[in-house]
Parts: sequence; C-alpha cells; structure tokens
Amino acid sequence: MDFFKYVTLTEAQLHSIWSFDCKDPFSILGIHPFETDKGIKTVIRAYQPQADFLRGESLDQKLDFDFVKIGNTGFFEAALDVEFEPFLYRLHVTHHGGNSYSLVDPYAFSPVISEYDIHLMSAGRHYELYKKLGANIVEHQGVKGIHFAVWAPNAKSVAVIGNFNSWDGRRHPMRMLGDSGFWEIFVPELGEYELYRFEIHGPDGACHTKIDPLAKFSEYRPATASVSIALEGYEWNDEEYMKSHHATKVFGSPMNIYEVHPGSWKRDPHNPDRFLNWDELSEQLIPYLIEMNYTHVEFMPVAEHPLDESWGYQVTGYFAPTSRYGTPNQFRRFVDLCHQNNIGVILDWVPAHFPKDAHALGCFDGTACYEHADPRQGEHPHWGTYIFNYGRKEVSNFLISNAMYWLREFHCDGLRVDAVASMIYLDYGKEEGNWVPNRDGGNINYDALEFLKHLNSIMGKLTPHAVLIAEESTSYPSITRPPEQGGLGFHYKWNMGWMNDFLSYIKQEPIHRKYHHNKLTFSMIYAYSENFIQVFSHDEVVHGKGSMLGKMPGDDWQKFANLRLTYAFMYAHPGKKLNFMGNEFGQFREWNEKQSLDWHLLSWEPHAKIHHMMRVLNKLYREESTFWEVDHHSDGFEWIWCDDADHSIVSFVRRDAKGNQVLCVFNFTPVPRNDYRLGAPSPGLWKEVFNSDADLFGGSNMGNLGQVHTEDISWQNKNWSIEIQLPPLAAVYFKLEV
Repeated sequence: MDFFKYVTLTEAQLHSIWSFDCKDPFSILGIHPFETDKGIKTVIRAYQPQADFLRGESLDQKLDFDFVKIGNTGFFEAALDVEFEPFLYRLHVTHHGGNSYSLVDPYAFSPVISEYDIHLMSAGRHYELYKKLGANIVEHQGVKGIHFAVWAPNAKSVAVIGNFNSWDGRRHPMRMLGDSGFWEIFVPELGEYELYRFEIHGPDGACHTKIDPLAKFSEYRPATASVSIALEGYEWNDEEYMKSHHATKVFGSPMNIYEVHPGSWKRDPHNPDRFLNWDELSEQLIPYLIEMNYTHVEFMPVAEHPLDESWGYQVTGYFAPTSRYGTPNQFRRFVDLCHQNNIGVILDWVPAHFPKDAHALGCFDGTACYEHADPRQGEHPHWGTYIFNYGRKEVSNFLISNAMYWLREFHCDGLRVDAVASMIYLDYGKEEGNWVPNRDGGNINYDALEFLKHLNSIMGKLTPHAVLIAEESTSYPSITRPPEQGGLGFHYKWNMGWMNDFLSYIKQEPIHRKYHHNKLTFSMIYAYSENFIQVFSHDEVVHGKGSMLGKMPGDDWQKFANLRLTYAFMYAHPGKKLNFMGNEFGQFREWNEKQSLDWHLLSWEPHAKIHHMMRVLNKLYREESTFWEVDHHSDGFEWIWCDDADHSIVSFVRRDAKGNQVLCVFNFTPVPRNDYRLGAPSPGLWKEVFNSDADLFGGSNMGNLGQVHTEDISWQNKNWSIEIQLPPLAAVYFKLEV
C-alpha cells in the first residue's frame, strides 16, 4: 500500500517554516500519527534544506526507513506502516556533493521545561532560572544533549544556531511553550564547548542574531559567541567554611576588603598583554591576601563584557564568568581556595543598566524585552546604556536568579550592587522633561525598590551566608534597614559621604585644614543611620583624580606621612573597610586597567615601608575587637576631643562589647605636639599599640616609649588625662591595659 498518499503537509505549514513564522515547528516536524483506512499509522517529517537524501532508523535499531523528498521544498517525509507510538530515531543525512552525517532528531522529543517551570518563570519566582534557560547539558528521555531555552516573548520564530549546524537558522527552529514567551529545543548528542547563538525573527520580520542571555561561558573577546559548558561536576572543599559563615555574623566581625581588578592586579611578566587566569591568581593573589591580613577580596565585575575599558561594568553575559581569566570551574576553584584560607569573596554586580551592543540584551526579540520601550525610562543618557525594566516579572526574575547563580553555584560571599542611586531615582542623570514620574508624580522608582526588597528576602532564605552591599551615592534613607522596617534590606552601604569629605579635607595644605575641620567630624552625625563600609575604591584613582599618594599635599615625606595618617584614620573610624589594590603601597600613577600595578615600587624604601604598615595595620584591625565588634552603634565610639581645629587634632575612643578600649589620636599638621594633654576615659596604663610615625613605616620615630599613665587631672570633660608626644602628620593608638 502507498502510505505516502495519506500524508497531508499543507502549503501553509511549509510556508510557516520557510518564512520563519512558526512558533511550534514540533507540530509540523518530527513524529506524528496519521489516519489511514488501516488505522492510525506513523509519519515522520524532517526539514533538511541542504540534503539530497535522508534515511532513518530507530534508536533501538529495530526499524529503518527511507524518506521521500518533497520536491525542492527541503522537506522530507517517511510514512511507516506501523501503529503510531512515539519513538526516538536517528537521521542519516546526505548533502549535495556526497557529504553525510547523522543526528538524533530533536523534533522527536517532548518539552524539557515543565508547566510548573513556566508558572514560576512567568510569576518571577524561578530562582534557579539558569538551570532551565540558556544551554544546559542534560539527559532527556534517556539521551544526553543540550537543552536550549530562551525568553523572547514577541518573536515570530527563534532558532538556535552554532558550529553543530553550520550556523544555519533553518536547521533547529525552536518552539514557544504555549504563549509563555519561552522557547526551547533539546538537541541530542551535544556536549561542552559548543559555540552557539540565537537567531530571532522579530514581529516585523527582521532577523536578530543574539548571544544567550543565560550563557554560562563565552568566547574570548573580541569574539562573542556563547559557549556550552557543564554547570554541575565541580567538587567543593569548603563545606566547613560555608557552614560556619552567616551574613549576620559579619556585623560583629572584622571585615577588611581588598578591591581587585583581576585583569590588572598582575600581568604575565613575560607577556604583559596576557591576563593571569584564575589558577595563576590563586597561586599569587591568595598568598598575598593572607600575608596582608585581609578578610575579604572584592572583584570588580567578572561577568562577560566586550570592552576592557568598561572595567566589567557594561555586562553582556550576566551568567558567564569572563573568559579573560579562564573557565567557570577555574573561578570556582579560586573561590574554594579562598574559603579554605578563610577569605571571603565579594563580587561587583551590575543590575542597574546594560550596554546597547547589538549582539546582547537590547531589543532582544526586536522589541524592548529587558529594557523599557520609552527611552525616557529605558536609557541612561550619560552612560549610553539601557535601564532594566524591574516591573516586568521575567526581568526581575532574570536578575534575582543571576544573583543566586553567583552566590550558590560559585559560593561567593556577597554582592556589591553598583549604581543603586541610578536604580532608585527615575530622574537620575536626566534633564527636566526627559524622565517619566511615578504614579504619585515623584521621582522614586517603585519597581526598583520592590526588586531590591525581593532580592534581599530571597538571599536571606536561599543564601544566608551572603551579604548585599549598596554603592549608593545619595542620602536615600534606610538602605540597610530590613524591608519590614521600611528599608531596602542591604547589609551594608558604601560610605561615599565620608570618603568625599575626608579626601576633600586631606587634599588641603595642613595650614588650611583648620578651616575645614568639620569635614573630619561630620560623618559621626550620621554614622549609625546605616551600616557603613569606609571605602577608598577604584573610583578615586581614575579619570584624572590622581592616585591616593598623588592626592596628598607637601613634599615626598609629607605625602607618605599624610597617606599613612589617612589609612590609620580610616581604620579607626567606625565602619567596615575597603581599599583598592595599589593603594596599599602608595602607587604614584592612576590605576590603568591595561597594565599591571607597579609592583617594582616595593624596591623603594618609602613604598616598602607603607606597605609594611598596611600589613601591620590590617593585622591589628583583625585582632583588636574594639575596631569592629560594635561598629554600628554609638556604644562603640566616643569623642575625646573633636574641637581642636586650630591644631587640626581629633581624638576618640573605640570600644568592644566587653568594654576594652583603644584611644586614637590624630595630628593632621606637620607640627610635632610635645606634651599634648588629652582626656582619658578611664584611669590606668595606656599602651601604645600603633604609631604611623614609626621608623618601620617611614616616619620620624617620635613616640611615647611604648606607654603612658593617666594622671588625676581633669581634662576635656574627663576625670583623668594623659600627656603624650604626638608626632607630625601621624596617628597614635593607645590601648588600656586591664
């Protein structure tokens, strides 16, 4: 019997595939039932536009069959005289010229994504989105391969293209699951390191070739293709660390962060244009962190980005550790080794905006998917980037699952959220008339606030080990208060106000500092309004601002003395600490992402000595609980005297929960102060535990012979006082012996 006469592919079906206007190619291609006068039989259809001949066989090899080519349409059909029951089969394809290959037909497989997955994704609550979208290596219906899935709600058709199908968008068109906007296909027998992209035909028919928004790896720049890689398989060795660390424990613990750009901390000395990979960084950076007594390392963004000059802040691959520094598992190994050495790893994270590169998220399916359609809402005019549409559930889900990805799949200890102010304010960086007010006529982005609160609540449940840090440059209230108390739920906020005030002060010639004395003291007015981190970040040593050493006035000796004093004041001030790489040894020049730090400076005595001071200061900070145990409450701080503007001297006490005390005194002039009397909060012996003027650190070695005793002389509203030798441009710490 001629079963082919029963097959009824319509012209409309053929045309929908040809014209890239089919949202369910599985309804046409693959294995299907068809009715004959002998019952429900089986027809198999394939679209192989470059093939001359097609043969098939079942995977159990019990059945083989030939296809009939349907004219020059590119379609092939095989009508089988067997009762219909779905089965998997292999296609043997012979191309023009005799080239041949075989594949298991993707169109014989059922969907991988479940209806429950679709429900969670549409509701914005699929926190493991990266396991369902992107390219995931799975076993499906007993066959290993790659499940490709992508969100493109307004596309007419979507196909995955790659080196496995000669980048031909006709070969693997995907299906939309209902009207969800999520497209998928399972391609059997593919594995790691396949290059791929998505070919998307928008509602106007235009073709857009895009990288995978949830790709786990990417080609090395300037190439941009997404790369398949296994998500599972790395064996962690940090179980003890992960069990013992909790975000809330950080408040009463030391937190001293070394901010690093991994591409320029060090370069290959034999090839300065080559980045060190994560394995090489683990061999060099981790021992350095241990030697220098840091508790955490914070990396500028390590997600994939096309432009080195963006420093990683214009992200195209949110789920892909940049290939500049190696593979995802190399990064996992780096984090693992940090944890084994009790070092936390924090990542800069950029949910505020994304670049307009044509291959990335912008106008993803030919329409505004991740951004707002209205440029008044969807664009940052100063940065030339798009703003995420936080009110769209799929977008907030994308970002929250991305945070979960770094914290869960890479065991990172926290995220520093970049440019929070630009998220909160609708008019950030915009002129009048170029922004859209909220429903109440104001400038607060309610959707962004809800997104941040949602993120915090999920982190508390799913990643309780991790901290969330805001880089927020305004005085928006309650950044670090829980959402139930009206806050946004961040654990910490960068103290940008203190940083700006202090740098403005320290740049002054010492003779003029008395006129700016309030900039030293103003920060304590609001010190407990948020949980702060005191920062000297990369932003302060770029774009003509000069290096930290370069900001200091005076001759070389005074520059180094001022810098030592700066760091000593920062470490004694309430709040956790962050310092950018190179600051610790007094780099002369501004930071340049294109080259290594100037490590050769350590062969020069002034740089080596301030470097040694930072090692000692970090150690003292970690060991002395008075500097961190009561960081965020007034019980941990008391002014001794803050009104000596004429001499530019301030003094205060830091305390821990047990009542231990360290008295910190700062002289911001180059004039030594002999026999300087200072009020003492308690009687007894005060031991000099740190002096930034020590010869070991490059100073003049003026000090107090290691200790001072209180006298029963009332001074500065205290019942006792001490008389000290206060060095020029220096900080001295005294600890009460008990």
